Amino acid sequence: MKSDPFGEEAPLVDIDEFPEWIVQEDENLLIINKPGWLVCHPSKNGPMSSLVGVVKEYTGAEKLHLVARLDRETSGLIIFAKRPSVARKFQMAIQNRIVKKSYLALMEGEMTTPVQVDRSIARRRGGPVMVKSEVSDDRTAQPAVTDFHPIASANGLTLCRVEPQTGRKHQIRVHAEHLGHRIVGDKIYGPDETLYIEFIEKGWTPRLAASLPMQRQALHCYEYDFQFPEGSLRFTAPMPADMLAYCEQQLGATIGSLW
Repeated sequence: MKSDPFGEEAPLVDIDEFPEWIVQEDENLLIINKPGWLVCHPSKNGPMSSLVGVVKEYTGAEKLHLVARLDRETSGLIIFAKRPSVARKFQMAIQNRIVKKSYLALMEGEMTTPVQVDRSIARRRGGPVMVKSEVSDDRTAQPAVTDFHPIASANGLTLCRVEPQTGRKHQIRVHAEHLGHRIVGDKIYGPDETLYIEFIEKGWTPRLAASLPMQRQALHCYEYDFQFPEGSLRFTAPMPADMLAYCEQQLGATIGSLW
C-alpha cells in the first residue's frame, strides 16, 4: 500500500503486495481476499486505486469479469472470472441461489441465540447520506432475509456468522441496525451517519476516532459454497489482521478456532 488507506485520497495498492491477497488462481478463476480499505471499481485516482485496476495490471488481461462486488470497507472474497462463460455460470448460481454465502461480523450488544431477519429493504428517502437504505414497507422495498448466528459474545459485543439469503444493497448492515446490533465501525449505519460524510470529505479525523472503535466496518466475506450439479465448489478467506486483532482483544478468544 502506497498511501494512508483512510486518508482523504483513495489509497494506492503496492503491486508487490497483491499476490498475498490471492486465495486461488487457475485458468478460469482468480479469487481474491480483498482488504477492507479498497474499492472494487476504478476511481479517479487511477488504476492502482481499485481492485479491478490492480487485477488488470497484475494479470495483463484486457478484461476480467467481476462476479460480485463488496463495499469498500467490507473485506473478504471477491471472484473474478477469466472468461464470459465462466462469469455467467457463477453469476447465475448467485441469481438462482445455489450458493451459500457467509460473512463474519462483529456486532454491538451480546447475542446468544440465532436470529433471522425477514424484512424488506428500500432506499431511504431524505437524510444527509443519499446511499443509505432502511427496513421499509414502502412499495419500492425489496424482500430481504438474513440469518445471524452468534459465535462468541463478551464486553458488549458479539461475533456472528451471517448468511444473507438475498442480495440487497447494504443488506447485512441494514438488518443489523434493525436488530439493534449495529456492525462495529459502521460509518453509515452506526452511531452518527454524518461521520460517513466527514470521512468522505476529510478522511479519518479525531471525531471519527472518538466515535468509532475501528477505522472500518467489522464485516468480512468469509465463504462462498457453490452447489453446482456437477459438485460443490467452496472458497474461504481468513479474517484480515485488523478485524482479527480487534475481535481477539475484545472477545478474549482465539477467533480462528471458533468456526
